[in-house]
Amino acid sequence: MERIGDAVRSELGRFGTARPMADLVELWPQVVGDTIAANAWPARLSRDGVLHVNTSSSAWAFELGHLESEIRARLGKQAPARFRFAPGPLPDLAPTASERPQEALPEPTDEQAELARGWAAEIGSEELRKTVEKAARASLARAAVGRSVW
Repeated sequence: MERIGDAVRSELGRFGTARPMADLVELWPQVVGDTIAANAWPARLSRDGVLHVNTSSSAWAFELGHLESEIRARLGKQAPARFRFAPGPLPDLAPTASERPQEALPEPTDEQAELARGWAAEIGSEELRKTVEKAARASLARAAVGRSVW
């Protein structure tokens, strides 16, 4: 099955800078990290090879201007000829794992708790034994309702 991203890139490739821009947008969060990606995002790639990056403030634009060579090195072959950082609108990014609401964990049954206690019983360290028992209870409870621990 073909990924839709590949089809979109192929189609955008017909419009000059759109295909390289799609590649840059895909790489951006991995290259700059979550903090910078939340405060700076590629806006457009001009025909002369300048990547215009919108930032959340002029302070971010200033700081990223000093990091331009490092960002270029991390982008490797995908790096544009130059960058231009300036305040501008940013996309709403998906929340990070710590920002997502936590769903309630299923409670283990008495049998699952007893089984977990048995698995951890021979561990000498009380702290480690309690941690292993807790993890085993959670794993058993989630498995029983068909949900992955991860």
